[in-house]
Amino acid sequence: MMVVVIDAEPLDVIQSWVMELFADVRQGPRAQPKFTVEGPIWKAGKLYRLEAVKDVHILDLTWPLPCLRPDYLRKPEDYLAHLLGHEGRGSLHSFLKARGWATSLSAGVGDEGMLRSSVAYMFVMSIHLTDSGLEKIYDIIDYVYQYLKLLRQLSPQEWIFKELEDIGNMEFNFAEEQPQDDYAAELAENLLVYPAEHVIYGDYVYKVWDEEMIKHVLSLFTPENMRIDLVTKTFIKSLDSQYEPWFGSYYTEEDIPLSLMELWRDPPEIDVSLHLPLKNEFIPCDFSIRADNASLHLANQSYPVCIIDEPLMKLWYKLDSTFKLPRANTYFRINLKGGYNNVKSCLLTELFAHLLKDELNEIIYQASVAKLETSVSIFSDKLELKVYGFNDKLPALLSKVLVIAKSFSPTGDRFKVIKESMERTLRNTNIKPLNHSSYLRLQLLCESFYDVDEKLHFLNEVSLADLKAFIPELYSQIYIEGLCHGNLLEGEALSLSNIFKSNLSIQPLPLTMRHGEHVLCFPCSANLVRDVSVKNMSETNSVVELYFQIEPDMGAEAVKLKALIDLFDEIVEEPLFNQLR
Repeated sequence: MMVVVIDAEPLDVIQSWVMELFADVRQGPRAQPKFTVEGPIWKAGKLYRLEAVKDVHILDLTWPLPCLRPDYLRKPEDYLAHLLGHEGRGSLHSFLKARGWATSLSAGVGDEGMLRSSVAYMFVMSIHLTDSGLEKIYDIIDYVYQYLKLLRQLSPQEWIFKELEDIGNMEFNFAEEQPQDDYAAELAENLLVYPAEHVIYGDYVYKVWDEEMIKHVLSLFTPENMRIDLVTKTFIKSLDSQYEPWFGSYYTEEDIPLSLMELWRDPPEIDVSLHLPLKNEFIPCDFSIRADNASLHLANQSYPVCIIDEPLMKLWYKLDSTFKLPRANTYFRINLKGGYNNVKSCLLTELFAHLLKDELNEIIYQASVAKLETSVSIFSDKLELKVYGFNDKLPALLSKVLVIAKSFSPTGDRFKVIKESMERTLRNTNIKPLNHSSYLRLQLLCESFYDVDEKLHFLNEVSLADLKAFIPELYSQIYIEGLCHGNLLEGEALSLSNIFKSNLSIQPLPLTMRHGEHVLCFPCSANLVRDVSVKNMSETNSVVELYFQIEPDMGAEAVKLKALIDLFDEIVEEPLFNQLR
């Protein structure tokens, strides 16, 4: 048994509590049992096709590795996951995306017990395929082995390990506080994995560069050691189909031609588009805390203050003087002209946002590796841009994002892929009853609401020419409202606003032309009931959602009312759940 107690009391007091509560617990064996894997854990040279509930195509490639817990200072599996799951230029993800075969790719050893145990580790590469990619499964696997051969030829690179080491140290030194119960549970689990001196640090540490260890682990990524699973909505039951009773799903087992296995074992060539990632320009160097040298007035501000209020932009700012971490949060909401006038303009605006995010992906991913995150989303006629994380390279990232956004023009091949992905997302909307119930509530409440089936209808008719004609109108007038909070001085926040002004020198969008979000106010004593069947006919769960509209108050009273509602929610949540259960 492992016990972790986090408390503000003196250690002697905490120790007395632990002794009082757990002294009678019988001590188990100190030595943990050791297990080994004997022989292959699955058949080699097989492709398993599985039936999907959602409209998706997912290709999973899995390689078993030995248990690497003792090698946590070396982390060879994380080194390889960093390269195989990379999304920058020259990566497998970028290569497959450019051919229109994949929409996303992830790689690594998961945290679940089945994937990361004392018996073995399971390294999984999961690729979300397009319809075109579904027809190119074996070609995709061929390119995976080309990239693996590239890694073997170039040998492990110490500079890549050093980047991971710097990022791990940075994360540990400036870790944000998390809920104490979650942290205690995490440390208790770590006591089973790491020696006492590294229980807190073990997840972050990259300390020992071991080229031979990485080469050894890389040598285990062979076709004979690989399992291939394809989960797809296009699965068709046949006489060859087998039934999995525990999950209630059908699957088929197919032989992979020996010629392909031989080809993957040693690909005759490596595509020139595949290469190692570039050095990460977004790893921060400056961790100074701005509040240490700020004026007393700035440090004592309780609320964000408006530092710009112009026809084009309104900017709010607050310096963090509480947590004093080298992080910042910058949120910008950009109103676009005519982005939500009707269902077609709504759909085109969403298409534009998805294509822009797709265009930004390589640079956004590189920054995210350095713990500088970017979010691009659309909400009615508003493009929401969030850049947050370590603040040192935040201005450089924001500048690159806006330069790309300014000159962005969608291409035919990416339009086709993103349109297909968007269609699949719309078809999968409301598959889960819980999401479906919330959707139906919003459909009733929102004054402007475009139904998913309407969007699907228009999506089938929309062309690239329609989108290209729409974008100039969308960009012709804008209005930006933003918030800069964290480890930024006021002058730095103003500099971020100037990045917008220099890249988006556009006419301001007046208030009268901005879309307003209006919710219907129910009359007193109104009782509405809506009963709708689930979208997935094999779904066995049901959902009941109750919505109570509370009469709004204005000004300071509205804040008080919101606080009271939140307090009421906290009080009733647990007993209500217990009673229903």
